[in-house]
Formats: sequence, C-alpha cells, structure tokens
Amino acid sequence: MTDSARKPYEEMTTEELFALYGETRDQDLKWEIALRYTGLIRSIALQIRGVFCSFTQLDDIINEGLIVLADAVDKFDPEKGRFEMYVAKRIRGMIVDLARQQDWVPRTVRQRAQRIDKAVTEMYNQTGKMPSDSEVAEKLGITIEEYREAMANASLHNILSLDEVFEGNDSWEAAADPESGGHPEQALMGEELVNTLAKAVSTLKTNEQLVLSLYYERNLKMKDIATVLEISAPRVSQIHARAVQKLKVLMEDYMRSG
Repeated sequence: MTDSARKPYEEMTTEELFALYGETRDQDLKWEIALRYTGLIRSIALQIRGVFCSFTQLDDIINEGLIVLADAVDKFDPEKGRFEMYVAKRIRGMIVDLARQQDWVPRTVRQRAQRIDKAVTEMYNQTGKMPSDSEVAEKLGITIEEYREAMANASLHNILSLDEVFEGNDSWEAAADPESGGHPEQALMGEELVNTLAKAVSTLKTNEQLVLSLYYERNLKMKDIATVLEISAPRVSQIHARAVQKLKVLMEDYMRSG
C-alpha cells in the first residue's frame, strides 16, 4: 500500500484519488472524486443564460450531474487529458436533456426565438447566405435593439434547437462518443459530419468563432468571456445565440441534402 493510499481521502489530491481508484475501483472513492466536482456542474449550468429559474431546478441539475460525474470517473483515462475537459461536454449534454424534458424555456422566449429561426431559415434558403441582424429585424418588423434582446434571451432555446438537429443521428453519436462501439461506417460518416460542422464554424465571424471557442472549449462563463473581449455580458450572449443559430441553419441544410 502506498503512502497516498494510507492518507484520508480529504488529504489526498484529485490526482492521487484517481490513481488510487484505478487500482481499487472502490465505490466510496468514486463518489468522493465525483463530489469534488460539484462546483463544475453549477458553473456549467450558470454558463447558459437563463437555463434555470429556481433553486429546485438547480438541485435537479446537480443531482443528475453527480450521476454523470460518477459514470465519467469510471470511464476516465488520466493519461488522455484533464478530467474537467473530459466531463464538461457530458454535463452540458445532461443539462440540455433535462431542460428539454422539463420545458425550462419560457413560452414567450420560445415563440419569439421560433419566429426568428423561421425568418433566418427562409432568408437563407432564398439567398444562399446568412442574413445580417438588421435584415432579420427588418423582415420581422422589429428594431435592431429588440432583435438583439430576443437573441440574448434565446441562448437555451438555440442550444436545444441545435441539439435536436443531431438527435437520433447514429453517425453523429458515433463521432461524439468514439468509445460507444458503433459500426465503422457510422464512425466514418460521423467524421464527415464533424468536418462539415467545422467548415460551418469557419464561416462564422471571427468574434462568433471566438465566443464559441471560449464557451465550449475553455468552459468560460459569459461574464468571463465579456471580460476577455472587453464587451458586455449581454453582448456576449447575443453573439453566442447568433452563432448557434447560424450553425443550426447550416447543419439543417446539410442534413437535408445528405
């Protein structure tokens, strides 16, 4: 038995806990590790503006997130990177699923966002290019300020909508989870889908690409991205919502043509 194994769990580093769990597969130790990352669940939940509106919903997120964390501890290979990066996308996916199941998007926000989605899709199909903010606002008969406020409030709706584009697509699921054991053909098609998504991202404006990178890859909160970019948090939320909306339209077009 090593010296680290003889120490109480609370005195051990997370790296030591993972190493010990790899040797023992002790279930109490697994939950000890998972509980250390409760703050990560809360942080990711707060990234999505308006993702929950009550402490009960936040409790639901944390409870479900602990199950995700425990499962991730089982499957994590410390030699392949940081656990936070490994588990973040799984927690975000869980929150998206929970938000959809419990219908957390207010009806007025959803209806307004759906009107915007429809307008953008129609204009893209007519011209073959993404319309500007002012063009969409004009088509809807609202001011640019009203349009941007609607986009800022629609972050969760747009994330759910983009998620629905891929839902049930075996190729996407194989690409998103290489360890799922899917068929090689699905993995190959999934790789093509990922490449298509990467190309779609490359068509976004520089600030949109940067916001997506900081949000999804670096797991920064909206307010932290605002600090980095020296703009307001609502403006970051607007840029994020607009970028996700564009990706949704482009990927829907790809899915239809495929």
